[in-house]
Amino acid sequence: MKVLVLGAGVIGVTTAYYLNEAGHEVTVVDRQAGPAMETSFGNAGEISPGYASPWAGPGVPLKAIKWLTMRHGPLAVRPRMEKAMWVWLFQMLRNCTSSRYAINKARMVPLAEYSRDSLRALRESTGIRYDERSQGTLQLFRTQAQLDGTFKDIEVLKQFGVPFELLDPEGCIAAEPGLARVREKFKGGLRLPGDETGDCNLFTARLAEICRERGVTFRFGAETSKLYRNKTDTQVGAVKIDGEKVKADAYVMALGSYSARWMRKRHVPIPVYPVKGYSLTLPVGNVDAAPVSTIMDETYKVAITRLGDRIRVGGTAEISGYDLTLHESRRATLEHSVTDLFPDAGDATKASFWCGLRPMTPDGPPIIGPTRYTNLFVNTGHGTLGWTMACGSAKVLADIMSGRSPDIDASQLGIERYA
Repeated sequence: MKVLVLGAGVIGVTTAYYLNEAGHEVTVVDRQAGPAMETSFGNAGEISPGYASPWAGPGVPLKAIKWLTMRHGPLAVRPRMEKAMWVWLFQMLRNCTSSRYAINKARMVPLAEYSRDSLRALRESTGIRYDERSQGTLQLFRTQAQLDGTFKDIEVLKQFGVPFELLDPEGCIAAEPGLARVREKFKGGLRLPGDETGDCNLFTARLAEICRERGVTFRFGAETSKLYRNKTDTQVGAVKIDGEKVKADAYVMALGSYSARWMRKRHVPIPVYPVKGYSLTLPVGNVDAAPVSTIMDETYKVAITRLGDRIRVGGTAEISGYDLTLHESRRATLEHSVTDLFPDAGDATKASFWCGLRPMTPDGPPIIGPTRYTNLFVNTGHGTLGWTMACGSAKVLADIMSGRSPDIDASQLGIERYA
């Protein structure tokens, strides 16, 4: 089968890899000059199945009000006169219940676990390297209330057999020695030893090279301007790329947040909306004072990740449409978190500053599978977990498109769950 994948971020490239592995002829199209140049470029670097949770949960509306008033709050909202924003926010609020949170997390954790295992298998079979580490994630709690509030997440971790360690301050320091300098600033942590880290941009670029060596075609710097339907309105007939009609047997929409715009044009709306995230990348100045793996600063919702000789600091959620303005107030939040916990690790003032648009669903799980057009498939909506869920999502979709049953239950990951 000839497949056209729209999008060369980590989701698009991993989809191409598994479709090629399944025997299909694959072409990947992207408007950028190379792979992983947008949302996959500077993310937090976490591969965290145990931390796979929906943003919508009980108590979140009240927390959001608090976050909006904090000096270094993790949330910013810049209202726009845009229907899609308000509909998405309303849908998200509807998912802020205990029952919906449990359902949505139960859909996310198995996919994330499967994805990490798929990534490990891919790494072993290809020998790909991307500044990866397999030393877990430490969710760090600055307050006793945060520590006491972990029981719900721990119950879900137990349900799915995800290894975890609930640590006191000394246990946190044993896992991350760099925290010894600030031991008075936290009460404990939840460590997930099965989590990994790695440079998503580097992984995607190197996997694209592997795909190219195996026969996948890439068209970079190519602008997609239209999707044509066939006469019976049951299939996509072609895609207009740089003024040329390109036909395939099947099409995959993997354009991240921009997938929603395209799907609306084809009258197949998907509840995906961009939530902007920011990151800093700074060189390690003092190896002994730097993080070993990933620390999730629960107060500011900031991830601090070691990537080789660099530290990636990622986080904040800004709801502002498709705006890519770099706001210095967001940089201040990231700098505060990393310098407060790892004051001697590196010079944050010399860090590169970046932002990208996370494609978020209102309930949390991504959207993977077919649409009402029998040859159009979707793989998007991963939010902050695109790097975590990429390989598993791609493998699930490749199985669906090849007429095989996926290794995990993917029945609740499709667009039909919103009907």
